Amino acid sequence: MANNQRAATAVATQARLSHRDVAVLAYRGMATFELGIVVELFGLPRPEFSEWYRFKVCALETGPLLATGGLMITPRHGIETISRSGTIVIPGWRTGERPPERLVRILRRAHGRGARLVSICSGAFVIAATGLLAGRRATTHWRYAGQLAQMYPSIKVEPDVLYVDEGDLLTSAGSAAGIDLCLHIVRKDFGESVAREVARRLVVYPHRDGGQAQFIDRAVPIEDSPWLATLQEWTQRHLDEELSVERLAKQLGMSKRTLSRRFAEQVGTSPIDWLIGLRLARAKQLLEKTARSIDEIAYATGFGSAPTLRHHFRRRLNTSPVAYRSHFRVKYCAQRSKV
Repeated sequence: MANNQRAATAVATQARLSHRDVAVLAYRGMATFELGIVVELFGLPRPEFSEWYRFKVCALETGPLLATGGLMITPRHGIETISRSGTIVIPGWRTGERPPERLVRILRRAHGRGARLVSICSGAFVIAATGLLAGRRATTHWRYAGQLAQMYPSIKVEPDVLYVDEGDLLTSAGSAAGIDLCLHIVRKDFGESVAREVARRLVVYPHRDGGQAQFIDRAVPIEDSPWLATLQEWTQRHLDEELSVERLAKQLGMSKRTLSRRFAEQVGTSPIDWLIGLRLARAKQLLEKTARSIDEIAYATGFGSAPTLRHHFRRRLNTSPVAYRSHFRVKYCAQRSKV
């Protein structure tokens, strides 16, 4: 009996799907911007990296698909291909329409084999229809958050965040938040340095935390807020120092209260949370690119001690600095040696 169980486990492990095999769902009436985000992040050839995603667009219906803006899309693959993909992206969905049961069954089957399901904007309704989000957190565009909560009361809907990562189920808010979520996935799969290079090619801000508010005055704060760009440039040069909200405010000639208000209105987070994000991003880069000790990296990034660095890694990233380095440092070196 034990041998049979071990054999079954081995077969199941072999059958699990690779997250590098990405499929995006195409359907009649789909939003072309959301589709474009997924194609750009996962489907664009990137010869500068030794490893990248294997990408497919899969059609829900047969024949050419009429998308928003009058575009006709004719995918090469049908819906069954999705069940063999390890990352399945639902780029929005038709408002008020329940997804077909066939699609729901395919998503459940793929998830059972280890696939992660990803949604952008109203695509969360498709994942919700599978029942897999019951008792778990999710988000969607702020316009649809109330409807999602009403239709699926067992889901813990978070209406004010950019994206939610539940490990195997990832949901994002409206359109542009899909870029943040897709970059987050690249960061999970390939590390901070690769994600920053991808963001640089996209000419977008490399990292907005999922917990950042989705409804703020300026959706891309760095470009639209010179004060924030100035502060970030200065802060990056002083990360190894003790930085309080008072010191950040003084650098801009503001009061502490004014700086906190501007962060809340235009960035959707607090100055301290923003600072921790910068420090973690720098720490991840140093872990990937250097052989410096954990203590040295903790001091270089302003955390002050290895235990504090480990605390923030665990709280924000659900891993440790050592585990992060072992997973991404060799990968990054391999990418750079190919270049």
